[in-house]
Amino acid sequence: MTLTKRDYGFLLAGVVLLAVGEGFGVVGHGTAGHGSGVLLRWAGLAMLAGYALRRRSLTPWIFVAMVVGAELGIDAPHFAVGLRVFSDIFLRLIKTIVAPLILATLITGIAGHGDMKSVGRMAWKSLVYFEVITTLALVIGLVAIHVTKAGVGLAVPAMSAGGLSPSGGGAAVSLAPAAGQNAAPAWQEFVLHVFPENLVKSIAEGQILQVSVFGVFFGIALAALPEGKRAPVLRLTESISEVMFQFTNIVMYFAPVAVGAALAYTVGQMGAGVLVNLGKLVLTYYGALVALAGLVLVPVMLLFRIPVLGFARAVAEPASIAFATSASEAALPRAMEAMEAFGVPRKIVAFVIPAGYSFNMDGAAVYLTLASMFVAQAAGLHLSVGEQIGMVLLLMLASKGVSGVPRATLMVLMATAASLHLPAEPIFVILGVDAVMDMGRTTANVVGNCLASAVVARWEGEFRSEAVSEVVLGGMAE
Repeated sequence: MTLTKRDYGFLLAGVVLLAVGEGFGVVGHGTAGHGSGVLLRWAGLAMLAGYALRRRSLTPWIFVAMVVGAELGIDAPHFAVGLRVFSDIFLRLIKTIVAPLILATLITGIAGHGDMKSVGRMAWKSLVYFEVITTLALVIGLVAIHVTKAGVGLAVPAMSAGGLSPSGGGAAVSLAPAAGQNAAPAWQEFVLHVFPENLVKSIAEGQILQVSVFGVFFGIALAALPEGKRAPVLRLTESISEVMFQFTNIVMYFAPVAVGAALAYTVGQMGAGVLVNLGKLVLTYYGALVALAGLVLVPVMLLFRIPVLGFARAVAEPASIAFATSASEAALPRAMEAMEAFGVPRKIVAFVIPAGYSFNMDGAAVYLTLASMFVAQAAGLHLSVGEQIGMVLLLMLASKGVSGVPRATLMVLMATAASLHLPAEPIFVILGVDAVMDMGRTTANVVGNCLASAVVARWEGEFRSEAVSEVVLGGMAE
């Protein structure tokens, strides 16, 4: 739908009223000044909502909902905190989609084509790409924190490393490894954890990699059967994948409400001043993500002849969902749908994106080296070049296979700190702004995995080689 003068008018009026309202609230005096600023900002939000009404797309509504949620968190924090239930409902609905969608699309993609050589090629090409990009992301995080030295001069009060009691009461949250427990899992444990022992258990625990492994083996076994026995199961999985994409389309209508509620809760719970204490660290991290995009992701798109603007439009919606909810799996179904609509064959989407959730966490890689060096700087410790290289190699292994664990990067950070004999206290300071960085971290993970699927498709010579399902095209057009 082409933008009209009226659309631009709504958009411009909304932005101007928000800016004026913000300025009025800053320079205004007393209750009257604050109230006038609030009224102007909400008038601006109404204008933005008018703009969104003119667009036949969920993306404008999601961005408007993000702004509304942030404003609610500032103006009515107690009310905003209670809105978390709506984001939780959305996440629950999404969780019901992820496992059936991955299983059905993987099985259909492998058994439908019956070419085991192509599956093997996709596997090694994906792993090569994942490791190269992850290593570059780790290095960018390391360089960024060396440039800004965000942790230098930070006075951290001593506290027990055994746990941290969240404000408002409740049980202590233990982040440190328990006594007698290994600081980091052995490689044998990681390899063992890749393979499922019970499919239902893997689905219940959100182990995406295990579900994917089961789907690969099931697809290979199905492809080995005679056509007469393979066809009924293949038709079933094809139908299930179409149903789950349609399910995704229905659930996505609730996305703006969930996104607004998630941001309202975050701002209402932590306060707008959450960026003040560790603002330099947060800005360093987001600057590093910009560097990752400009120095790595865009050159990769140019190298593999992937349309940059087209890709940006395709990932805008799943990226905005990831940013607001800080949950990669919340964006996974829409990301898979968006990449298929973008021209990546379903068999590649179904293989690469789920695998990337364990092997290609670009945002987490940047965060881990940056946060580890922040801890060292805050503690006044100097790590040699050899120790920093060792840290990068350790994080390359420790960051794998943790996508199903909430705030898993904090656990990896604790394990890394223990391995490098770094103090735990600065990590508890980072915990205060981790939610803010987790938004960017999750977004970068989702965008990176979407790009990986497009790269593998181009590498295989199958980018935009298949007709896109009408269900997928219809869902993306909403």
